[in-house]
Amino acid sequence: MFGTHLGRAAAYARIGNETAVASADPHKLILMLFDGALVAIGTAAVALESKDVPTKGNSISKAIEIIVNGLKVSLDMEAGGELSERLAALYDYMAERLLHANLHNSRPALDEVAGLLRELREAWAQIDGKAASAA
Repeated sequence: MFGTHLGRAAAYARIGNETAVASADPHKLILMLFDGALVAIGTAAVALESKDVPTKGNSISKAIEIIVNGLKVSLDMEAGGELSERLAALYDYMAERLLHANLHNSRPALDEVAGLLRELREAWAQIDGKAASAA
């Protein structure tokens, strides 16, 4: 049906991801966005080291898409006030650094954005734990 063994495995993984997204609560969805951006940046870093330009470019584009059209768009600017404004600016900065990394083959720029995303992800993960403890 799907052709090769790899094609079947990719289809199975895609269905698994779609199911996880469909059943996730909003907090979990944001964690998934952080994870997706980090995976894309990791893939870009490996591609940069191996001089695989198409994969590097595609992976950086995917990370930018997740950051700008996933994480940034999910901000509630009215309810979040100054914090949302600062996060929006930080997400814009990350996108700029990723563009720089792509244009200049800058591993430090990739590492910088990955570090920022890891810190934000960790803080976001702790929010859910604190909310569960308070309930």
